[in-house]
Amino acid sequence: MLAEMRIQGLGVIEDALLELHPGFTVVTGETGAGKSMVVGGLHLLSGGRSEASKVRNGKGRATVEGRFEGVLAEHAARIVADAGGEIDEDGALIALRSVGADGRSRAHLGGRSVPVSVLSDLADRLLAVHGQNDQLRLLRPSEQREVLDRFAAGAVAVPLKAYRETRQEWLAVVTELAERSSRSRELAQQADLLRHGLAEIAAVDPQPGEDAELAEQIKRLAAADELRTAASSAQAAVAGAPDGDPDLPGALGLVGEARRRLSTAEDSVLRELEPRLAEAEVLLADVGAELAGYLESLDADPERLEQVLARQSELKKLTRKYAADSDGVLAWAEDARARLSTMDTSEEALAELAARRDGLAGRLGGQAAELSRARTVAAAELARAITAELAGLAMGQAELDVTVRRRPAEESDAHGLSVDGELVHAGPDGVDEVELVLRAHPAAPPLPVHKAASGGELSRVMLAIEVVLAHADTVQTLVFDEVDAGVGGRAAVEVGRRLARLARSHQVLVVTHLPQVAAFADRHLVVDKGTAAGVTRSDVRTLVPAERVEELARMLAGMDGTETGRAHAEELLAAAEADKRKAGPAGKTRERRSRKA
Repeated sequence: MLAEMRIQGLGVIEDALLELHPGFTVVTGETGAGKSMVVGGLHLLSGGRSEASKVRNGKGRATVEGRFEGVLAEHAARIVADAGGEIDEDGALIALRSVGADGRSRAHLGGRSVPVSVLSDLADRLLAVHGQNDQLRLLRPSEQREVLDRFAAGAVAVPLKAYRETRQEWLAVVTELAERSSRSRELAQQADLLRHGLAEIAAVDPQPGEDAELAEQIKRLAAADELRTAASSAQAAVAGAPDGDPDLPGALGLVGEARRRLSTAEDSVLRELEPRLAEAEVLLADVGAELAGYLESLDADPERLEQVLARQSELKKLTRKYAADSDGVLAWAEDARARLSTMDTSEEALAELAARRDGLAGRLGGQAAELSRARTVAAAELARAITAELAGLAMGQAELDVTVRRRPAEESDAHGLSVDGELVHAGPDGVDEVELVLRAHPAAPPLPVHKAASGGELSRVMLAIEVVLAHADTVQTLVFDEVDAGVGGRAAVEVGRRLARLARSHQVLVVTHLPQVAAFADRHLVVDKGTAAGVTRSDVRTLVPAERVEELARMLAGMDGTETGRAHAEELLAAAEADKRKAGPAGKTRERRSRKA
């Protein structure tokens, strides 16, 4: 959860620390005091768009720092670890976002500088900000489908996963078949060239490393006479003349003579040198034997040289066309065979692909129908649950319906799919279009929710959805900005009651102007605006019980200075506290939810 948030240099807020309650925290204040900057700070901390115009005059930059406490979910902890951030010893995670007066933005997570997108990814897992823009977003069909899927949880998630996997395979086959059919001539020409190259390589049959081996053979064969002369001369110098000429005894003969002379000398110093000459004699004998063997193996056959040169010429024809050496030629052949396996444009190959496409389409159609049925069942349950919540929000005559219809495919739709005999569009999320339809009263026609509901009613519809989705929401912190706009009287009390109920399983932060809502909060923060030396600045402070009575009285049409106003505020607080005690302690539900997670 978000335990603290510090805002510095943002709009009218110079420096403010918000200490948030694990349950229900409310933020109030006069119009223009800077309540919107609190939500603006949360948007910045969530990786939202930054604006240099929001930086306070006279400040170089605006900074928002958030302190998250509690055990992070696995995916959130992975985001922190991947970014190189660290969690404090007390288990807290610090996130920071700053915006300069020049418009430059910086982000930090766990003590490490990170891209702003990392904060955005983390915020998607930790908190959700709901405001007027979010109500507009709810009007999009894709968002309404997502609401239904979130409510249905595994009942839709499981068939949707299977559908997506099959769809990906189906699209790959459809694309391949279309490409092969449209490019059949071009692919046939490419295939002919590849087959010609493979035939040419097969005729020569190069071996790994063969070109380097041939080059060594050619070097030896071409220089055979020179090598023979060098080896013969060396052997004569070591072992003596082949005909035993005493005038050319060789090194072995000279060393032997030296040994004999030293061994018969009268001086012991000379005799001690004889063993060393014996070692030299052995070494020379080995060298002489190896030279003799080399001379015997030396091939000076001109025909063999011609054969090796001809083989090298064949390999060079291949290396000029396909690669730099014989190993590269073999690699090209392997790649060509692989490419040929995917370029078969024969009627048999196309028919095989078409049969595979049709088989996958049949399986995908069945999975799409199963997904539609799961959504239809969940839609009825969601509609009943939201309608029940609306009754508690002073919309007792309203009835909300969630319609699930299949989206027809257009004539040129490449993703057209037959489902139960109907040609529909197979999108990444299924074949269904989901729409929230509201009937304001029994005599009213069912209309899309944005057409049937007023601004205040739309806010209550959104709140009802959040309450119903609380069990499926993995985000711990929910922020509502003016969600009670256009609401008053008994409906406002019900909004406060629903928010308090939501705070039993989530951390809830609400910016409101309604005392009926603020009375249900576990912690009350107020944004105060003041002027000093001609400079306007705002501060955020936590109210004690007596101050809270005064603030609620002020919110009751500015009655903070009257006994009647304070009495009314105390009555409102007492009623809200009694209602909360009746519902039970907030921590119990949150504890059960944490254990379940």
